[in-house]
Amino acid sequence: MNLVNKPLLSLAAGDLMSPATVLVPADMSLEGAARLLAQAQVSGAPVVDADGRCVGVLSATDFVRWAQRGKSQPFPPPSPPELVYAWTILEDVEYPGEVVRQYITGDTISVPPTATVGEVARLMLDARIHRVIVVDEDRRPIGVVSTTDILAAVAQTDAIWRMAIGATSTAPNPGRWPPTNPRKEEDHDAHTNR
Repeated sequence: MNLVNKPLLSLAAGDLMSPATVLVPADMSLEGAARLLAQAQVSGAPVVDADGRCVGVLSATDFVRWAQRGKSQPFPPPSPPELVYAWTILEDVEYPGEVVRQYITGDTISVPPTATVGEVARLMLDARIHRVIVVDEDRRPIGVVSTTDILAAVAQTDAIWRMAIGATSTAPNPGRWPPTNPRKEEDHDAHTNR
């Protein structure tokens, strides 16, 4: 994340994104994809076709759909890593069983690196998703912006603002949101403790 010296609302997807280091081939088995995501310790990743173009996203929600279809068999035990990077597309590899492309939605939500943080957040809210794929001009994934990335930017901006004003507390009234007026709170406590 490259947030230094930029106001929150001027941040772009390219500033917020994590690099797309894990890509899932669309023809990979669902079980293989589960192992890949688990080994990379991520809950979702871009799905790419044979040309490396983004055709969808595979996430934990897709595995829930898989389970709802009556697949009660557990995923096979882990095998050696099948890492796929942006510069590597596996060819001539047979992927048995149900494949990833059967479980992704056709409408991929993606943005260019120049999309603003507001545009990315609106897309996430409207589509009810937790990650947006950042793609280049050829629709190849270059990064992922997650809700955590946006929250990290907000938290960093808040920390910088608090340092600038010399604030010592991280929350106006810890444990309660929205913050209340302390005077009204005292009045309320005085009336309820009688």
